[in-house]
Amino acid sequence: MDEEFHGHGEHHDGSSDATPGGYETSRRPGELAFAIFLLLASGFLLKEAYGISGFEALSAPGVVPMGTTAVMLLTALVTVFKTWRLPLLTTETLANDIFPLRVAVFVVLILAYGLLLKPVGFLPTSAAFLIVAIKFLDPRGWAFAGAVGILSLIIVWFVFRIIFTVLMPAGIVPEAEMIQAVRNLFGGAN
Repeated sequence: MDEEFHGHGEHHDGSSDATPGGYETSRRPGELAFAIFLLLASGFLLKEAYGISGFEALSAPGVVPMGTTAVMLLTALVTVFKTWRLPLLTTETLANDIFPLRVAVFVVLILAYGLLLKPVGFLPTSAAFLIVAIKFLDPRGWAFAGAVGILSLIIVWFVFRIIFTVLMPAGIVPEAEMIQAVRNLFGGAN
């Protein structure tokens, strides 16, 4: 067995070690692309930080953001060059070991949740997210997923909306009117 795998079997076991990516002498699938993404994102953030006030004085509002993003850009550049020089590990694939279907599905679910939260509202968006996520992760039927999802949503909604009075996007559900109707019902009973 190749010592590169540190005796963990065919694939990297995901346990933490001090080596980025887990291997000192090779790079994992997607590692170079991610390093390049970090480099580009750091460059964009440096440009945005410069747009705050330029570099007119050491006390200008944009100096700290520019310094921080310049360090990010420099370290990302070093990471890209170090990663680029390493040979690609051929025993792993991006789809199986780095970004499997389960992770990809949840990335899509979370993006959809974020995009739909404001226009559709907290209650229907969260209900759909929870039910679909639970169904995807659990082999039991839709009734189980629906029951667990709705019960979880009721508990979360009650704790955050009623007890802590956190405002959540109402969207298509007239939540404030429903809460006021319940308050009127109990207030009118005195």
